[in-house]
Amino acid sequence: MRGSRSRLLVVLAVLATVAAACGSSGSSAAKGSVSGGRTITVGVLTDLTGVAASGNKTAVTGIKAGIAAVAKDGYTVKYVAVDTGSSPAGALSGAQKLVTQKHVTVVLAHSALTFAASAYLTAHHVPVIGAAEDGPEWATSKNMFPVYGALHTEKVATTLGKFYKLVGATTVGSLGYDIAPSSAESARAAGVSAQAVGLKSGYINAKFPFGSTDVQPVALAMKSAGVDGIALDVDPNTSYALISSLRQQGVDLKAAVLPIGFGADILQAGQGALNAAQNVYYALQMEPVEMNTPGTKAFEAALHQVGVTTVPTLAEYDGYASILLLAQGLKAAGSNVTQASLITALSGIHAFTAGGLFGDHPLDINDRVSLIGGSDNCLYFTKLVGSDFKLVPGADPICGAPIPGKTVSQ
Repeated sequence: MRGSRSRLLVVLAVLATVAAACGSSGSSAAKGSVSGGRTITVGVLTDLTGVAASGNKTAVTGIKAGIAAVAKDGYTVKYVAVDTGSSPAGALSGAQKLVTQKHVTVVLAHSALTFAASAYLTAHHVPVIGAAEDGPEWATSKNMFPVYGALHTEKVATTLGKFYKLVGATTVGSLGYDIAPSSAESARAAGVSAQAVGLKSGYINAKFPFGSTDVQPVALAMKSAGVDGIALDVDPNTSYALISSLRQQGVDLKAAVLPIGFGADILQAGQGALNAAQNVYYALQMEPVEMNTPGTKAFEAALHQVGVTTVPTLAEYDGYASILLLAQGLKAAGSNVTQASLITALSGIHAFTAGGLFGDHPLDINDRVSLIGGSDNCLYFTKLVGSDFKLVPGADPICGAPIPGKTVSQ
């Protein structure tokens, strides 16, 4: 099942506008070229305000770090950022502005609402690079290139289940947003993954209202189900509200796992959020900086160049990796890069290392069929203790395997 009824209604609401936009005259961006392949203007589509901002607003900082990193190779990248306002209509109007007014060559999409703009960007043949955090368009649209690969969140791997078993959880519950299909599917997949390794699947809610913090009914239901491990594929404001509510209900959480909120996002979020995040686990598809590998050291050095000395956020990882992928595409495209030649070049990339952040697991960004949880279904985990992120023994990374024939709709 790709999405919920709520998301379908949202998408239908914007389809008329998308269709009208796609029927308009083509922009100069669709026909433009990049002089010498070394200087390029990109548009950044992200959630700077609204309910999704807590997970995406720092993407621009990561993009700045990436720009600094590729400058040494002779690439000059300029960017124009637009705010979706955390709404589908805002995502679409932002994409239209980038294409028709700003005439960008590439769009870097770091938004929970990219699905609302993807049809427009595809119709205008705009290369899109970014984080596949919202929907299936990253797998189906051949102009879109996700830095974690085209994840099939409707399929299931054992990775998350293996982690819960490692840290002693026995009954897993999950929460996902109804508006974002990848969030909803990931919530369902957490339960299936748990069952695959012999754990119980407790309360699974894949239809939670987008951005809501009205979590007490969920906390009570999870307590009733005996949940001691939770997977929260939602924004940090929802996650921390639920974790606090569960603790107030006396639930002994063995493992609360979040895919976003890592790094400075929580360390700078205030004491209340920091208290809620204690002993919470954060899952990353790239190496955490605490590993001190060549890749993480290069990443931190690039962040330092743009004035960031705090632990990087997930959105900063995403933005940084997007620029590195763009540079790899520009190198393959050669001189006089056009949007069409860049799409062709990006389509030929089958070993993306993100500057070493994928460790020994380079990613085929053009595998649009089999990817479930990223490169080799591997995740890295850290645990927040005080104000430090601690590596989790046995989970740096922990790699799972696809469950043959199993999808979240079954």
